[in-house]
Amino acid sequence: MAALIYNSIASLDGYVADTDGSFAWAEPDAEVHRFVNQQEEGVGTYFYGRRTYETMAVWDTDDWLDDAPPHIRDYARIWRAADKVVYSTTLAAVTTDRTRIERTFDPAAVRQLVDRAERDVGLGGPTLAAGALHAGLVDECSVFVVPVVVGGGTPWLPAGLRLDLDLVEERRFAGGVVLLRYRTRR
Repeated sequence: MAALIYNSIASLDGYVADTDGSFAWAEPDAEVHRFVNQQEEGVGTYFYGRRTYETMAVWDTDDWLDDAPPHIRDYARIWRAADKVVYSTTLAAVTTDRTRIERTFDPAAVRQLVDRAERDVGLGGPTLAAGALHAGLVDECSVFVVPVVVGGGTPWLPAGLRLDLDLVEERRFAGGVVLLRYRTRR
């Protein structure tokens, strides 16, 4: 059975972007990236909000990949092989293959899609994740905690959320990043 997995990279104080909207401090090193690639091999579909989709769409272009290291090229291959669903009321058209737009986030339809999926479904973007978390749709939350405090910005978890979790994996990387992976309690 497929799971809906919210993956994120966040600062120690819980932000995915700082007050300027930057997340340059979150760029994973090669060790973390290779681990992410291993995790993402199991994903068949990604759900994104518009801003996250626009950020991720770079993985569908080749012009910068020729000189990229193998772990970067591997991620591009993984990302391209998956289907993408963008939840947006403002995006006019998609620019990547295997991608469609949904104008509304319907929790019942999302649950059906995940339940019918043969492979896991990745959930990207804190705004979209907030709706899925509040609706009780998320099966796992996984966060790579970066050793930086940014003092404010876009939180990786929404305000007002109560969620009971079971820790299923923790891992420390040489550069100081820590992975925490939790399964939600039903």
